[in-house]
Amino acid sequence: MYYPDVPALEPDELELLCHEYLEHNAHLDPKLADQMGVKRGLRNLDGTGVLAGITNVSSVIGYDRTPDGTIVPIPGRLVYRGIDIDTLAAEADNHDRFLFEEVVWLLLFGSLPNKEQHAKFCKLLEHHRELPRGFADDMILNSPSPNLMNKMARSVLAMYSYDEHAEDSSLPNILRQSINLIAELPTMMVNAYQIKRRVYDRSSMYFHLPTEGQSTAEHILSTYRADQKFTHEEARLLDLCLMVHADHGGGNCSTFTCRVLSSSGTDTYAAISAAIGALKGPKHGGANLKVMHQLDYILENVENPADDGEVREFLRKIIRKEAGDGSGLIYGMGHAVYTVSDPRAQILKNHARRMAYAKGYDEEFEMLCSIERLAPQVFAEEKHGPKKVCANVDLFSGLIYRMLGISEDLYTPLFAIARVPGWCAHRVEEVEFANRIIRPAYKYVGKPQPYITLAERA
Repeated sequence: MYYPDVPALEPDELELLCHEYLEHNAHLDPKLADQMGVKRGLRNLDGTGVLAGITNVSSVIGYDRTPDGTIVPIPGRLVYRGIDIDTLAAEADNHDRFLFEEVVWLLLFGSLPNKEQHAKFCKLLEHHRELPRGFADDMILNSPSPNLMNKMARSVLAMYSYDEHAEDSSLPNILRQSINLIAELPTMMVNAYQIKRRVYDRSSMYFHLPTEGQSTAEHILSTYRADQKFTHEEARLLDLCLMVHADHGGGNCSTFTCRVLSSSGTDTYAAISAAIGALKGPKHGGANLKVMHQLDYILENVENPADDGEVREFLRKIIRKEAGDGSGLIYGMGHAVYTVSDPRAQILKNHARRMAYAKGYDEEFEMLCSIERLAPQVFAEEKHGPKKVCANVDLFSGLIYRMLGISEDLYTPLFAIARVPGWCAHRVEEVEFANRIIRPAYKYVGKPQPYITLAERA
């Protein structure tokens, strides 16, 4: 398609090669992996994660252990550098403040900034929101992508060429690179979205320069919207989304990806770009979009959304793969660590309610609340297992973005923008203190075969 003069495999040739692959490569039986003690997905058989490292950045708490090793589920907690996320959310509410920038400082440097540090840091982020001269034209506008996560990952990699000290892995330089990327990524996202609208959606595009004195959330809304208008409540709600997504321990897929690359000694741009690639996957960062699609589907097919019995039975059909996309998943429900409650979901739920009723999204909000309430019961009845499930952060974040008028194209990119501070904090920790390449083992289970010369092969 892109290289018309270069020979390519025909569809029937590709199909034959696929058949060859399946014929000559033994199926990797999950039961065999369990018998050999393999921790598939780096998960223990009791559902807990394999301990792969230690961190001072954040703690994800979903259960206690009794002296005999029994796991006891407890209400979930998320702690940034020793400070509970609920405390941070309450501070934002009690003083009507934007708190994401403060959380960025906390994650990067380990303590809360004083008033002077906070003001200087906000100015520093504001200064770096404008991309290097020529970057937007050369790296974004001239090479549009239908997927913004891919465009953002490529843009981060491209920043390597604009950095005279790209390979310097000293602490001051990594922190400099981290702050720059945290400031620049929202602008990269909006620019990538605008050119995507023009090329792939055949819509008008518009570009706004950063406005002085804005928080990250205000900057995103101001540059995203054509008229640059937004309410304080809207910006506060987006700020809250950024804050609760800022980090989630060292073991989540994208953060672990960043730590794996950092352990090899590679540069900051390669490590953060790889983390964006991991977050792009629908099993990780793309789940909130799945939630919204499933929510629309449920509302279209349930006659009376207020009838718990009808909703419960429809959820049962989804789990049985009799309805929905055939995955058997109720998106927005279940988490690797949280089983009683996800603190991020509860924070977003409590703050989304007011806007949902004010903007006419009450039916969507109430259905999500019904799913949160009914799905654990249906899951227990259908799966007959000991594991409990609860709503995760994705159940309500997608609705918030929809209420803010944000395109679905930006749902996962917004997650990435929020998570960059956490990735950078874990990268610093990996480079400064771990100092050992991450290299787990894989057991070869294939069969030996003789070498047949090229002339003798059929």
